[in-house]
Amino acid sequence: MTTMSGSDTAPPRMGRATMRDVAALAGVSLKTVSRVVNHEAGVSEDLRDRVAQAVGRLDYTHNLSASNLRRSHGRTGVVGALVQDVSNSFSVALLRSLEDAARERHCVVLAASIDEETDRERSLVADLVARRVDGLILMPSTTDQSYLAAEVRAGFPAVFVDRPPRGIAADSVLVENRRGAREAVKHLLSNGHTRIAVLVDLASIPTAADRLRGYEMALRSAGLRVDPELVVTGLRTSDEAQAALMTMMTGDNPPTAVFACRNILSIGAILALRSLGLSHRVALVGFDDFPLADLMTPSLTVMRQDVRAIGRRAAELLFARIEGDRSAPKSLVSTPTLVVRGSGEIGPFDVGRQRSR
Repeated sequence: MTTMSGSDTAPPRMGRATMRDVAALAGVSLKTVSRVVNHEAGVSEDLRDRVAQAVGRLDYTHNLSASNLRRSHGRTGVVGALVQDVSNSFSVALLRSLEDAARERHCVVLAASIDEETDRERSLVADLVARRVDGLILMPSTTDQSYLAAEVRAGFPAVFVDRPPRGIAADSVLVENRRGAREAVKHLLSNGHTRIAVLVDLASIPTAADRLRGYEMALRSAGLRVDPELVVTGLRTSDEAQAALMTMMTGDNPPTAVFACRNILSIGAILALRSLGLSHRVALVGFDDFPLADLMTPSLTVMRQDVRAIGRRAAELLFARIEGDRSAPKSLVSTPTLVVRGSGEIGPFDVGRQRSR
């Protein structure tokens, strides 16, 4: 191996080493260093060795993003993913699926939570676009995403998950929320329930609105009216869901079954029924599965979304766009399935009568 002249110790330096520092220490041109660190052809073994030694002595780390931006395709090897809450099990599974797809393509994922805050969404999208991510997976909280129109027209890849794009034409991977909610409530009806409570997130969220609509459709199809006292919307946390259900269950005419329209609301419902000693008396079906749901007592019956498949499909659409697909926007739809575990199969029980004894 060819050795460089001079001391074995790199000269004192403030801050991170640059490509120019490597070129100076190795005694080669900046172009030669660029070719070596980018694994390009046309450099002799002698020069490669000199550059490699300088890189080691300076602890130089190659700036891949800057290098990619200088290339003709302009890619950074980074994609963005904005979900409602990175701590929620739905988002976790979605991000893991996206991460697996990105890793296969030597890309990394930058993820953040929107938390149903419209200003936060717009700010995060602007930050990611400014950082030149190659594409974006978005679970929007805004009712209009036309603020992305210029970027999308310019070819910026964006794929919407769980919620449809509005104000722009873009790819999406959605779930049949209305159908899933209708099937969940029909399941409770088939077990003899007629007073079925529903716990819903913000009604302004398209998924929540669709699930509430599915609940209403199932009741009306069965010849039942929707009782406003059994409908609670605007629930954001498990604590809020727990409090709402406890209020209903201790009222004059409590429900015999509950449909929770989101996994975190299902957790609140479980806690409420457990605290009242009604876990085996009141039927419960949740929309969305979550870890340990099958270990509850009784195990939770759910409408399960295939989140990994949703994430995989979204990733396939995104990377196809990044790689040059310019076809018309696609909308893929996933159908949730009922997973029977026990909580949704409990028959009607007169809670009010039990309290009066």
